[in-house]
Amino acid sequence: MNYWWVSQNKTYRAEATGGYLWSPKTTSDQKLNPNYEFMTEIKPFDIIFSYVGSKIKSVGVAISEAYTSSKPVEFGNQGQDWNEEGWRVDVDYREVPVEASPKDTWDQIKALLPSKYSPLNKDGNGVQAYLFKISEPLAQHLFMITGTGDIELPVISLDKIKYREQEQEIISNASLMETQKAQLVQARRGQGAFRNRVKIVENKCRVTLVSQDKLLTASHIKPWSESNNEERLNGNNGLFLSPHVDRLFDKGFITFEKNGELVVSDQVEANVLDKWAIDASKKYGKFNSDQDYFLMHHRQKVFRA
Repeated sequence: MNYWWVSQNKTYRAEATGGYLWSPKTTSDQKLNPNYEFMTEIKPFDIIFSYVGSKIKSVGVAISEAYTSSKPVEFGNQGQDWNEEGWRVDVDYREVPVEASPKDTWDQIKALLPSKYSPLNKDGNGVQAYLFKISEPLAQHLFMITGTGDIELPVISLDKIKYREQEQEIISNASLMETQKAQLVQARRGQGAFRNRVKIVENKCRVTLVSQDKLLTASHIKPWSESNNEERLNGNNGLFLSPHVDRLFDKGFITFEKNGELVVSDQVEANVLDKWAIDASKKYGKFNSDQDYFLMHHRQKVFRA
């Protein structure tokens, strides 16, 4: 197992909810860059620390090796001078319990930094580059300051999944890598990397405010059956909901506007929401534009108007 540090100030949200790292293969003048070349050394189950806004924000587990991929459209105007072809590594992100600044423990960290291609300069500030290889002692220190305990490794092999008849379409798709098939099967069940990506955007049920992970369902906004494979794994295409709220949402009895307004179908009996202590007049927090893209589909195609 190797350990990596990735600096993602401008692209973190897109990469974390999409579940990947992405870099160009070369600089804009076609020269090799060691911080891009490091992408080709990543192996499944390597650990990746995300450095965002001067803090360690998440710990990811690589679930693929690097493969050729075009620049993600969700980057928008970011990286306009980057080449369109690059390296992509699929990653299972998990946000850390405590977002910690390495600079706060600078005396301990500076002795653990690599002598070449260090992610921090001599003043403890981030270096303008993407990916860095770090030592296990530095990784253990980052685990400690972020309060990160044992990391559950993702399932990336089909032989460890008992798949169902409805998932045969995925299993037989020759264009997908085995790791992608494993992710998709788990995503259909609201598990695995998809569930972790939803948690980056939604850390509790918006309606009940319950945050205990095991009591919540990671539900697709745009139904799994109507989504393409990329949408099926996108963290913005999911909500963390208490089971009874998930039931209402999944069956189209409720939906949400972008501003968080709850919309209730006329097909819901009048006393149901009262019995479940759901306030239909309340707004439940604004959704980001990517979430609203999927909510628009839910409002138009799933909601029982």
